[in-house]
Amino acid sequence: MGKRERIKVLISVIGLDGHSTGSEVVSRILMDAGMEVVYLGIYQTPEMILQAVIQEDVDVIGISSHASNYGQIVELLGLLKKNDLDDICVICGGTIPKQQMQELKKKGVSEIFVPQSTSESIINYIVSSVKRANVSSIN
Repeated sequence: MGKRERIKVLISVIGLDGHSTGSEVVSRILMDAGMEVVYLGIYQTPEMILQAVIQEDVDVIGISSHASNYGQIVELLGLLKKNDLDDICVICGGTIPKQQMQELKKKGVSEIFVPQSTSESIINYIVSSVKRANVSSIN
C-alpha cells in the first residue's frame, strides 16, 4: 500500500449470496466518513476479489456474507497469503454464526461485524487498523 490521504476499502459480497443491502449501506457509511470505496457488488468469487485487490491497491477488504459462504472467505484468505497480500486487513459482516466467526478469525479475518454493529464501531475499527498497519510498515 502506498501513502495516500484517504483509506481505500474494497467491499464485496462473496459467492452466490445475493444480499447486497448491508454491503451497500456500509459502503455509503464509509464514503460519508471520507474513505474511498471500491464496491464490487454481489456474486464475486475469491479470484475476482483478489484481482480487484491487486488492481485497486486497497487498505482494507470488507466481505459481506449471509449465505454460508464461509469456505469462500477462507479461500480468499488463502489467495491473499499466496500472493503476499495477507497483511491487508480483512473484515466481514453479516449473519455469521458464532462458531463460524471463531473459525474465520483463526484463519485470518481481523474482525466480524454483525447486523447490530454501529457505524462508529466499523469506522473506528478500520481507521485504527490502517493506522496500526502504517506504523508496522515503518518499523
